[in-house]
Amino acid sequence: MDPGAYAYVAGGACDEVTLRDNQAAFARWRLRPRVLIDVGTVDPSTTLLGQRVAMPVGLAPTARQRLAHPDAEVAVARAAAAAGVVDCVSTMSSCSLEEVARAPAGPRWFQLYVHKDRGTSRALVERAVAAGYQAIVLTVDFPIPGRREGEVRTGFSLEPGGLGNFPHLGRGEEFMALMAELHDQRFTWDDLAWLRGLSRLPLVVKGILRADDALRAAEHGAAAVVVSNHGGRQLDGSPASIEVLEEVVQTVGDRAEVYLDGGVRRGTDVLVALALGARAVFVGRPHFFALAAGGEQGVAHLLALLHDEVANAMALLGAPRAADVARHHVHRAAG
Repeated sequence: MDPGAYAYVAGGACDEVTLRDNQAAFARWRLRPRVLIDVGTVDPSTTLLGQRVAMPVGLAPTARQRLAHPDAEVAVARAAAAAGVVDCVSTMSSCSLEEVARAPAGPRWFQLYVHKDRGTSRALVERAVAAGYQAIVLTVDFPIPGRREGEVRTGFSLEPGGLGNFPHLGRGEEFMALMAELHDQRFTWDDLAWLRGLSRLPLVVKGILRADDALRAAEHGAAAVVVSNHGGRQLDGSPASIEVLEEVVQTVGDRAEVYLDGGVRRGTDVLVALALGARAVFVGRPHFFALAAGGEQGVAHLLALLHDEVANAMALLGAPRAADVARHHVHRAAG
């Protein structure tokens, strides 16, 4: 990858404390297997928003995937559909949401940033509905961009026509400055009713790190929340996602589905998240780099690896179904 593009994807905010802790936090948990359980058949499948998926792992929204491979989001969508997992497509995708929707059908959600021009956001939701997307995922932790110094150092800018949903944008301006210009910093809880009224699709609220915010999301009609710190790319020093997962689940787990992203790299990470109450996890950087390494086949290989790792870990944990993974299967590591 181009050094600027790599810095954009791999980097985090400020000193990257949260970026590092997202992965390190999983090492603070230990799996506790039960033995002499019938694991002759292991089934990692589950349901997300009522739709059956092959495993409790989905693909998080990541912007501008053409930075990794010419086929961009279309290649990712093909691999996700073949693997039977949710593909969440970013507002800031390289390919338009309609181009992605022409890939083979699979569980597909649309991630939304609300722009100052509400008409633009309304049109995006209407386009997503028309193209057959099955949920709207509202990102709420990005009123303004975090300070990502790797991007500042490389002078990373937006290429002409680099955004599939906004082909008129791209005059060589710095990408984060453009995002700050477009995003609505005044969007509040009171505006969720407006957003929910734009379609009948279920609403997922992404970027939750507090139980009280999760509760407010559920009270405002969210069908699910994503515990997420934006991959350590927004407020540095915020907690690792896995560290606040349990408090969110305890507060809203009976009212909304709870997902997690941030730091998931192995099948065992998936099981830690399930044991702490997540219904599924989403991965971002792993599938971006898999796309860079091998295009559609690279993403397919990543998903096959994760499926095999999850199934292997479930068998060794003594949990033949995803729903069998429970709180008693984990404890905090000593020290």
